[in-house]
Amino acid sequence: MTSDMAGGGAALAPTTRQELSYAEAAVLAVRREMEADPNVVVLGEDVGRGGIFGQYKGLQDAFGAQRVIDTPISEAAIMGAGVGMALAGLRPVVEMRVVDFALCGMDELVNQAAKNRFMFGGQGRVPLVARMPGGIWDSSAAQHSQSLEAWFAHLPGVVVVCPSTPQDNYALLRAALRCGDPVVYIEHKTLWGVRGPVDEGVEVALGKAAHVRRGDALTLVSWGKQMHACISACDALAAEGIAVDLIDLRTLWPWDREAVLASCGRSGRLLVVHEAVQAAGFGAEIAATAAEATGCRVARLGAPRIPVGYAPVLEAQSRVGIEQIVKGARALLG
Repeated sequence: MTSDMAGGGAALAPTTRQELSYAEAAVLAVRREMEADPNVVVLGEDVGRGGIFGQYKGLQDAFGAQRVIDTPISEAAIMGAGVGMALAGLRPVVEMRVVDFALCGMDELVNQAAKNRFMFGGQGRVPLVARMPGGIWDSSAAQHSQSLEAWFAHLPGVVVVCPSTPQDNYALLRAALRCGDPVVYIEHKTLWGVRGPVDEGVEVALGKAAHVRRGDALTLVSWGKQMHACISACDALAAEGIAVDLIDLRTLWPWDREAVLASCGRSGRLLVVHEAVQAAGFGAEIAATAAEATGCRVARLGAPRIPVGYAPVLEAQSRVGIEQIVKGARALLG
């Protein structure tokens, strides 16, 4: 992957700040890029009516059915068409509805999009953004509640993004659309209604983490929806006089080693928290890298290696809650 990931592209609009939901921020990001670049197109199931989460609301009315394209129910066809469009010079947004359904289009992503630039000596580029909402979807059971970001972080040739706030969903989606390589863009299925300030003048480079809390007692790293539980855990620990350095990774590949390792060097302790299954989760990569580079104490918190249950009592077993995070932090400090 090259520095092209930070991307050029059209200049951002003059600074405007407004309160938007996570979904509205995504719509605005796509709208701005479609206005700036006629090569940006959208394709997928139900995008014409705004998407199942409202993440494309109003875009077909604004840009027409030739740029916001409803497709048949075939993830392989959708992803394959997106790869072809990208190779032909377009910048497609490929909608997979949820990450669980993207498994039907894995060959097109893994063997075509991710490898084309390498196998053809840079003659072909695949600048597509594959939007794959991930994570536990309340009462939606095992086939609709998976967190598969580690699969894609393991795949050479793609960028992996997991925004946690409306601001980041706006800025990171714009950065992804200006990236010259395929981006797996994982928005959480239950964050769409979360509201927050969005400043159109804020740029966020791919591969750069955000410092959410400052402290030297412990480094805490997370991403996506799990960040919200980590923030609450930090507040609880602060009440005990424990100042946590909380880092929102935002981009899983490339991930911000510099920020994480600098924090671990100061605190000497690292706790990585994610919603995905703990076994072979991306937290293991962060923990191993930090331990090798700084010698800090490390611990991980993730879901048990079980399918997500439909019944609330079973679904709860797959969630990493605030109390678990606080307990994990105290254990590292003990």
